[in-house]
Amino acid sequence: MKFILELAAKNLLRYKRRTIITSIAIAMGLMMYIFVDSLLMGANLESMRNLKWYETASLRVHKESYWEERMFLPLESSIENPEAVLDLLAKEGITATERTVFAADMILYQEDFGEDGNMTVQVTAINPETDFSVYRFKDTLLEGRFLKKGEMDGVVLGSWFAEDIGAKVGYWVTFVTRGQGGFYEAFDMQIVGIVNCPNPNVNRTLVMMDKDAADLYLAMEGAVTSIDILLPEKSDLASVSKMLQADLSVIDPQLRVFTWEDLARDYLALLEAKQGGTGLILFLVFIIAAVGVSNTMLMAMFERMREIGMMRALGMKDRDILFSFLFEAGGIGLVGSLVGILLGVLANLYLVNVGFDFGFVFRDMDIGFRIQNVMRGAWSIATIAKAFFSGIGLSMLVAIFPIRRALKLDIPTCLHHQ
Repeated sequence: MKFILELAAKNLLRYKRRTIITSIAIAMGLMMYIFVDSLLMGANLESMRNLKWYETASLRVHKESYWEERMFLPLESSIENPEAVLDLLAKEGITATERTVFAADMILYQEDFGEDGNMTVQVTAINPETDFSVYRFKDTLLEGRFLKKGEMDGVVLGSWFAEDIGAKVGYWVTFVTRGQGGFYEAFDMQIVGIVNCPNPNVNRTLVMMDKDAADLYLAMEGAVTSIDILLPEKSDLASVSKMLQADLSVIDPQLRVFTWEDLARDYLALLEAKQGGTGLILFLVFIIAAVGVSNTMLMAMFERMREIGMMRALGMKDRDILFSFLFEAGGIGLVGSLVGILLGVLANLYLVNVGFDFGFVFRDMDIGFRIQNVMRGAWSIATIAKAFFSGIGLSMLVAIFPIRRALKLDIPTCLHHQ
């Protein structure tokens, strides 16, 4: 075995140019795989954080009938006694806040906006005293101020939404909606603040008002559509939700606890599709490397056919010849993998610490990620290890076919090969 390894090493050094060219092809492919995987992983991690910090919280309590009709935002399926739920959560040391979400037509006036108009929006009514303990809007204020507890005529908008409609702090709008019970209600609201958060989905759609005002205008009588819960980052959501489900069933058998994964199924489906895209990139990398190594080994076989015939004539077994060329191919893969990982790590240092600003794309195009502008990478030891061993294994795998093909020829044919 030692002789075979020495022979493979000598062949690698004897054909330096071919070894270097093939190794570079493998290295570039593996570098791109590490880079793209890091970019997508970083985007996914940041998107998940921004989902929980600005959209879904960790857990959310709804009535079962509300969840079944959630696309229609049914006020009739609200939580009638939110105080009991909040008290129970407080005894467990769990941070929570109540919210009411409803659909409304927002009417714009020519005096402020330059022309009359209207659009359908989703309004989120919050408790300003507790909402900021669950969601991270506190440091996102761009203009104006946040809502005050009990404020009857104030509304806060997302920055991109405000920019799209030409809204400014101090402008007035009118909301027309259906209250609980089906009656229609219209109320005037003044824009008191504009927020700019890292979640583009929120910036595009946010319309926020005080819960007490919504309670009055919609005749909610203290009911809310959800209780949103914040848990520590590494909490076991499944076990906590199961425990809370048992406790909440005592208050109301219709109450259900949903995790942020339940609330973000569409995004998670998109994430799964993007992971499939990463797998496709790896497959293409393998194809590039396979073609390069296979071509190298095939050329080596034809150029060294007489050498193979000589080794066989001197009594060297086909198995030993096969292993020598396999180790030679593995050496090419090793060099390519080491260089590729080095380049990938260097590129990833910049990607993790600085990132790339894609704000010009995210502003006008929703590609699913909950990232406002800068995409950063993330370190993955598993990806680097996979790239390293894949480069070596693939190089040896694709070399088998040309080697076995050469070994099928008899010794005289090999010796007389030109």
